[in-house]
Amino acid sequence: MKTLAATLLVLAAAAEPACAQHLPPFGGPAPAPSYFVTTLSNIAPLVFGMDVEETSRALGTPLTYVSGRPGNEIYLTFRDLGGSGLFPHNDRLFLQFRKGRLAGWKADWGQNWMWR
Repeated sequence: MKTLAATLLVLAAAAEPACAQHLPPFGGPAPAPSYFVTTLSNIAPLVFGMDVEETSRALGTPLTYVSGRPGNEIYLTFRDLGGSGLFPHNDRLFLQFRKGRLAGWKADWGQNWMWR
């Protein structure tokens, strides 16, 4: 029974075409970025110099004021990054504005309250 299952597994694997990337020829153009690079979790649609409204629109979430003087504020937003299906996964994103323009941001994954 085990050999039959192993044989079927080998046949199924042999039927699938290989999808390996090939190296570009010497002196040729660089290949386009692969699917993996375009789906990294640290890619955010943020650009330095955006104002508060542009940032909120780019992230698709409302920004919540945390602290700072007018023009030099820190805002917080929660990004819904999906999850396992059982538990939603929301990450905090802190945004620093200087003179009304986006000067930096930092993702904060915090502590997982489930495993305390």
